[in-house]
Amino acid sequence: MANLSRITIDPSICHGKPVIRGLRYPVENILELLSSGMTTDEILEDYEDLEREDIYAVLSYATRLSQIKRIETNIAA
Repeated sequence: MANLSRITIDPSICHGKPVIRGLRYPVENILELLSSGMTTDEILEDYEDLEREDIYAVLSYATRLSQIKRIETNIAA
């Protein structure tokens, strides 16, 4: 399992969104790149200060977020 400590949240960086090691690369942006078809190697080529372990941490973080038990909606009657 990837090291989730690579994902940081700081209200003064990217409006408090989860980012990679405080580098101002939001987790959501990396997920968008991956879902658009970019490979890990292509991302690492474009963003030289990222490491392979950062991408694994992003995927682990997203996996954790998706492991919710249920979603409740508040519908006014």
